[in-house]
Amino acid sequence: MTPRTDLVVLDMAGTTVADDGLVERAFDAAARALGTEPGTARHDEQLAHVRATMGESKITVFRHLFPGDEERARRANAAFESAYGHLVAEGHCAPLPGAREAIERLRADGRTVVLTTGFARVTQDAILAALGWTDLADLTLCPADAGGRGRPYPDMVLTALLRTRAAADVRRVAVAGDTASDMRSGTRAGAAVVAGVLTGAHDEAALRAAGATHVLRSVAELPGLLARLEGGR
Repeated sequence: MTPRTDLVVLDMAGTTVADDGLVERAFDAAARALGTEPGTARHDEQLAHVRATMGESKITVFRHLFPGDEERARRANAAFESAYGHLVAEGHCAPLPGAREAIERLRADGRTVVLTTGFARVTQDAILAALGWTDLADLTLCPADAGGRGRPYPDMVLTALLRTRAAADVRRVAVAGDTASDMRSGTRAGAAVVAGVLTGAHDEAALRAAGATHVLRSVAELPGLLARLEGGR
């Protein structure tokens, strides 16, 4: 049996929230704003990096795409966040099946739940408002809330632990996400359970290679997994 999980840190897009290609559509808008047209070799190269780094802080991704040009990286990030926010406002945002119920069950089981994202706070808040999830979790965090470093750093997981004081030990923390960055963040934080879900960006092989302790079909299976690991408590 594993120790009881007192704190659950969940990713949003691809894990609890359906992405449906919104990240790539928002990136296309950001690329156009900076003069890179879809279909060009430069655009394809940048898009490949965006896909490979799903789950990471978006400003970090744009800093990689525009090395040494902080002003351009910030403009690209602002254009991306604006485009994503418009897509959310237009209704292109929905919870993944069973996600809300899973969060409610986790909390009913006495666990603290924190929702995290690689987006900016304004975009995270827009998603939560669109879904009616403003009060669903105990806490929500974006990279800026954790000193600016998002995944794959452990900062958001550790910030969730410090802010909520829900667990006395990192081994009583569970992390779930759909990307390799989520898995690395969880393992680097020392979480005992680092669960990958197959509803988002990366497949089982990529999730396990990045340190997943378990791979689930969706986050809906997470409450049952934790109960089983704890011996049915």
